[in-house]
Amino acid sequence: MFDKILVALDKSDRSQYIFEQALFLAKASQAKVMLLHVLSPVEDPYINPIFLQPEAIYPTLHTDTVVQYIQAWDELKQDRLSWLRSLAQTAVNNGVETEFTQTAGDAGRLICELALNWSADLIIVGRRGRSGISEAFLGSISNYVLHHAHCSVLTVQGLTTTSIPNIESAKLTSA
Repeated sequence: MFDKILVALDKSDRSQYIFEQALFLAKASQAKVMLLHVLSPVEDPYINPIFLQPEAIYPTLHTDTVVQYIQAWDELKQDRLSWLRSLAQTAVNNGVETEFTQTAGDAGRLICELALNWSADLIIVGRRGRSGISEAFLGSISNYVLHHAHCSVLTVQGLTTTSIPNIESAKLTSA
């Protein structure tokens, strides 16, 4: 069925559900999994290139402010890596060979690039359900991936934690 599944996660409320769906599919097809988190300028506190040489643009910007901002950015990166590591360990504990990676930039483009470079045959990505003006202004990562990926794409519609069914109980009731 599938050999390599790339799972793009964004640390939203829906991420756990998307991960569980990916884990279920990977176990069923005995596929390897790559978990990907992209630190995005839209979704996360993003380090602005101005902070690389602040005195050139903001001569009154204090060094302490820049240092605090960079420390906060580093903490965010470490927090997200710990989260990915935890998910990867859960997958491994469930018998799924799993890797993980984190990068920063344009999420849609980076998802498609990693899928191609890693030779994924399926990408699983969440979908928030944006449309119209909201999608025009904020963009749609899932829409970009659907139109640019070299392989199949499974979009998982965003759900809130109150409407997420328990996979374990669903398995028990279907048996």
